Amino acid sequence: MNSAQPHLSWRFTLFNLILLVLLGAWLWQKNQAVTVVDAVLPADGKVQCVSYAPYYGKDQTPFKIGTVIPKSQIDKDLARIANQSNCVRIYSVGQGLDYVPQAAQKHGLQVLVGAWIGWTAADNEKEIKLATTLANQYPDTVKALIIGNEVLLRGEQTEEAMLAYIAQAKQLTKVPVTYADVWEFWLKHSKLEQSVDFVTIHLLPYWENDPQSVEQSIAHANNVMTKLDAAFEKPILIGETGWPSIGRQRGLSTPSQLNQARYLRAFLREAHQKQWQYNLIEAFDQPWKRELEGTVGGFWGVYDTDLNPKFNFSGEVAERDDQWTLIYFGGLGMLILIGVAYLAGVRHQQSLIAVGVLGALTGVAGMLQFEYLSTACGDGALLSALTCVPNAGRPLAGVVMLLQWCSLGGAMLATWAIVFSLTLLPQYRSLSLHLIQLSAIILLIGAATIGVLLTVDGRYRDFPVMLYALPVLQLSLGMVIAKLSVQWFQPLSLSLAMAAFTAAVIAYLIEPLNTNAIYWLGLTLLMVMPVLFKSKQQ
Repeated sequence: MNSAQPHLSWRFTLFNLILLVLLGAWLWQKNQAVTVVDAVLPADGKVQCVSYAPYYGKDQTPFKIGTVIPKSQIDKDLARIANQSNCVRIYSVGQGLDYVPQAAQKHGLQVLVGAWIGWTAADNEKEIKLATTLANQYPDTVKALIIGNEVLLRGEQTEEAMLAYIAQAKQLTKVPVTYADVWEFWLKHSKLEQSVDFVTIHLLPYWENDPQSVEQSIAHANNVMTKLDAAFEKPILIGETGWPSIGRQRGLSTPSQLNQARYLRAFLREAHQKQWQYNLIEAFDQPWKRELEGTVGGFWGVYDTDLNPKFNFSGEVAERDDQWTLIYFGGLGMLILIGVAYLAGVRHQQSLIAVGVLGALTGVAGMLQFEYLSTACGDGALLSALTCVPNAGRPLAGVVMLLQWCSLGGAMLATWAIVFSLTLLPQYRSLSLHLIQLSAIILLIGAATIGVLLTVDGRYRDFPVMLYALPVLQLSLGMVIAKLSVQWFQPLSLSLAMAAFTAAVIAYLIEPLNTNAIYWLGLTLLMVMPVLFKSKQQ
């Protein structure tokens, strides 16, 4: 190491130490319990009703032909739900769910039985026939029949067709019959009121055309209920309401475990005071919904996929509870990187400290990056995350996820290469610089592709801020601090950087209230600056 290298090494170490402290402070804050208003519940301490879908296990999805949910799983699920709810809502009676009323009867639960109405008349007829048969067989357990769920919203049937299906169900049973859709569609199709026994509306502040912040969500709910009370004479059931715990921010509506607790607790207080009838969505997280709605679709449950409650309805709530896990990954990253450097011949104390600090930073950041990818993909296993295709049916979805993984791996390699170029023996310096160059190109390809898709098909796509933050900081500010000069591929890198930045500007203009759009814009700007600087130098 020449005389300049120790000075540069300390500067770069200080840069990484500052990043580590900032990241640690942010995570510490996320682990702190926060006082949240307690829910108000009846004397039994249970909510009125909660949506139940059993597709939370590995490879469980209603889209898989031949899927039949075992009776043992339904019994286990309902036994757990019965501790916190007096009722469950199901959306179909197929795939083994026709057993739910019988199981619910054993656990003292009532059931809102749904008949799924879609495109195919034969399937619709089958659902209605089986649903009405169950209602007649378990009249004390089946609280009502819900014929169709958001059918008009999806455009799969007309209003006239739904009137006919509802009339058919009413002829086959004496159990109350209703139809469920988002509240705006009930106002558009108010004629349906005359055919149902009560109006079932969906009230989801996150999915509104004007997404609501958690602070304004209850006021919004009151405004909606005031409109509906004025528009309809029959009783109203809030058939779905809830808040996601993970996923893409929409406007001011931010998914988080803390916000989920805030909304549900505040809603339950308001429902108790206003005597609203409601059903919460939903009991368990549903990984399969990520194929339809992106990451956020899989995280509306009161319980996670391990059937653990995310929070209680009283007491303090923390966004995270993993401080020891973070310390573990930070320490592991430090030991691994110091070990690699030592085996490569590094003996200088300041160099080993530089490697250790970077190792701790990449260990913690790497855990968060993998967490981001696994929540978007699957159960957290490396193979499933590498092969997952989020938002099935959407163009380039699998390619995008592969690009994100390549970007992550390449950029982490570049991050380590920066410090090794400062600390290792001279013969490794050239190799390190080539790795930085290659990794930067991989990162730019991923950012440009994802940026374009965020602008043309962004409703269900996440801004991958957590994935790109550390690599971009290292490849922009880190390289300046380390005074490393890399020959970029021109004009390829300039084109990619400008494409990523331009797409980020458009994404921000589309959703200016989204803080992640702002962060993403800042990251792409940092990617552009080194390339522009190199272009001017050349």
